[in-house]
Formats: sequence, C-alpha cells, structure tokens
Amino acid sequence: MKRLAVSFAVLMSALAVQAQVTVKDAWVRATVTQQKATGAFMQLQSAQDAKLISAQSPVAGVVEVHEMAMDGGVMKMRAVPSLALPAGKAVDLKPGGYHVMLMDLKGQVKDGDTVPVTLVVEGKDGKRQTIEVKAPARMAAAPAMKHGEGHMHKH
Repeated sequence: MKRLAVSFAVLMSALAVQAQVTVKDAWVRATVTQQKATGAFMQLQSAQDAKLISAQSPVAGVVEVHEMAMDGGVMKMRAVPSLALPAGKAVDLKPGGYHVMLMDLKGQVKDGDTVPVTLVVEGKDGKRQTIEVKAPARMAAAPAMKHGEGHMHKH
C-alpha cells in the first residue's frame, strides 16, 4: 500500500510539472459603450517549452492570440496560430506586442469588472493545459496592479 501511495505521489508530481504555466499581472483594457473589441494582457511563464494555442472568454464572441509588429513602417496587428513559451522565460502579453484580442464583445467591459479568460497551452509532448484567468478590467492609463491581483487557477 505504501508503494502505491508513493507511486501515486510521483505520478501527480510528474503531471504537475508537465506544462506548469504561471500567469502574472493579468488585466483587460476597459472599453467605452459600443466598443466591440479590447485586449487582455499578462505575463506567462512555463517551466517547460510550451505554446499558447488558444484563448476564450464568455464576454467575447471571438478570442484570438494577436501580435502587433512593424510591417514596412506601419504597425499591423494579426492573429497568430500559437505563441511560443520557452522554458523558464517570461513572455509578456502587452499593449503594442503580443496580446489576447477579445472581439465581438457582448457588452461593455467596465473599469473594475473581472473578466474570465481561459487559456489553452500545449506542451511539446502535445498535452494540453487549461488555465482559468480572472483579469481585472482597468483603463489603459491606470497604474500597474498590486502583487496578487489578476490571479489564475490551473485545470
């Protein structure tokens, strides 16, 4: 029985290490009435090589991972099929760079609202991890969040 318990503990530890993506400083830009799109921003860090492959939120009809990049002197935004999360390196999703785009909003995202965002991350072994993020909405000019805000839960 003891061997079974030890084996189970080792298995659970291995599963926990599998992708182990952490989310810090998540927030969503608040919108004005009739605005149909906004961005979600955060810092992602994976213990092992992985990639962000999709996102969704009940506040939006369409959710995509986007990048903003200079193209011929013009800043352009486009959806990307995935975003690499190199092992041990923080990847910033921020205004003007990579971000989660929330489109076809179902209503106004007001300053102070909590916006649920589900991230799907795939490890190099093809296994997927779902991460539930609760991101506070704030105006773009609002000060940075205090430590502990924008928390997440792994599934």
